[in-house]
This record gives sequence, structure tokens and C-alpha cells, in this order.
Amino acid sequence: MLYLSEVLIQNPSLDSFEDLLQVIKQRAEGEIHLKIDIKPNYPDTPGNWEDMIEGAFSGVYSVFDVPKIKTEDDFG
Repeated sequence: MLYLSEVLIQNPSLDSFEDLLQVIKQRAEGEIHLKIDIKPNYPDTPGNWEDMIEGAFSGVYSVFDVPKIKTEDDFG
């Protein structure tokens, strides 16, 4: 199990929430569970921080941020 508090303790040089998401993506490989046991204290931590951390861990992204599907017109 990966604990968010352990990730934060082991990576004191992280400067932003985005940096934290990158580390979580890297550490997620080989892990099955994520325990969100602390709130990250970064100035850029968004309101939906828990969802974003879970998404980074599981590789699932928000349904509200759907990537644009390219059509033939985009390649013309």
C-alpha cells in the first residue's frame, strides 16, 4: 500500500502539487492501494486534490477534462 504521507516525507524537495502528481504516477506501478492520509500543503493544491491524486495513482483522468478526439478535418 502506498501512503500519501510517505510519498511527501520521502520527497521533501517537491515544490508543487503538479510535482507530487508526477511522483505518484511513478510510484503507482506495482502498488494496488493508495491511502490518502494527509492533505498536501502546496500553494497550487486544487479543491479537487483527492480526485486528482487518485487519478494519478490509477491512471484515470476526470470526465470533465475529456481529451479532444481528432477528426479527419484536424489532419487536412
